[in-house]
Amino acid sequence: MMPIKIDEMEKTDNIMDKVKIYLDDDPNPFVELDTPSKILFDTTKIQDGKHTLKFIAKSSSGKEGIKTIPFEVRNGPSISVIGLEENQVVEDKLPINVNAYGSERKEIFVVKGSENPKGIPIWVWVILLLFIGWGLHYLVLYWTDQNYISFF
Repeated sequence: MMPIKIDEMEKTDNIMDKVKIYLDDDPNPFVELDTPSKILFDTTKIQDGKHTLKFIAKSSSGKEGIKTIPFEVRNGPSISVIGLEENQVVEDKLPINVNAYGSERKEIFVVKGSENPKGIPIWVWVILLLFIGWGLHYLVLYWTDQNYISFF
């Protein structure tokens, strides 16, 4: 099945009559269009990963115009790996946390496994310590028996 839906527009007096569209390194075009045309490219029909679309148009004098657009398809579940980075040098035992989650089930939301466990950022700790320090500073400077009013 073709991964595109073609919606041909009104025909104009265009010197470029056809555009061929190639997916990745396939020698055969997966579609040949009259121009101008709109297409709806369905990425669920191709494998996840890096791909390229190559558009080739030929002028009336025989010269070709080529446009290549690289893109990445990610229709499958998102995979998160914590504990190993790209090109990281490792040794001994390495704890790795792997999580995968997708959005196929839209009627319910599964909380378990939908987030990755991460530590609290340093900036949160700094703000918390500054707030506690400010509070202690305030208590030391302004805490007197005159300012303390008991409800009893």
